[in-house]
Parts: sequence; C-alpha cells; structure tokens
Amino acid sequence: MNFQKISDKAAIALSMLCVVHCLLFPVLLLLLPPLAGILALDDELFHKTLLFFVVPISVIALMMGYLYHRNHTMLLVGGVGLSLLILAAVLGHDVLGEYGEVVLTVIGSSFIAFSHIRTVSYTHLRAHETRHDLV
Repeated sequence: MNFQKISDKAAIALSMLCVVHCLLFPVLLLLLPPLAGILALDDELFHKTLLFFVVPISVIALMMGYLYHRNHTMLLVGGVGLSLLILAAVLGHDVLGEYGEVVLTVIGSSFIAFSHIRTVSYTHLRAHETRHDLV
C-alpha cells in the first residue's frame, strides 16, 4: 500500500507541475523576451521529460488503485487525463496552437491529479474503516 500512496502522490505532484509550468511559461516569455528562444527549446524538452515520468507512474498508480478499490470511475478519469496529456504532447502547439496545447494539458493534468487524489482518499477511508472494524 505504501508504494501506491507514493506513486499516487508523485503523479499528483507531476500533474500539478505540468499545470504550473503551462500557466507560468507564457508569463516568463513576456517577462524575459530575450530568452524566448532558449526557453522555447527547454519547454518542448520539459514537456517530453515530464510526460516520460507522468505516464508510467500514473498508469501504475491507477492500476494499483483500481485493483485495491475496484473503482472504474477513477480509472476512467485518470485514463482520460493521460490521453489528453499525451494528445497535447503529440499534437503540440503546431496543431493545437499555443493556447490549445495549454488548455488540453491543464485539463488532462487536472483529470490525472483528481483521479489520484480520490484514490488516495479512498485508500485512507478504507484503511480507517478497516481499523475501526478491528476495534
């Protein structure tokens, strides 16, 4: 159970990092125009690197949560979030436009974070119920 909690919390943190990055990156470009070219290259690398970690951690955590709770809804919500995040990375701003990519990434990351937050709360609730039954 510890590994599931750690992976859920890691997935939440990485998903929120995606949101923060997507929302703050445009502000950085406005504040630091001379660095726009360098930051743009790092932005693409940042997205791919984050995706490299988010997808496997989220899949493992979602599957472990599903096997423990049998909650189809959270598995579906997390899967939709992952799909949106992957779609945003694959299509990128060339197809979606800058705002489209940001919106898709923020929505996908929010779905992922929500599903993992709910899974953590289900785990906590179930552990509390189990302890209560033992007393």
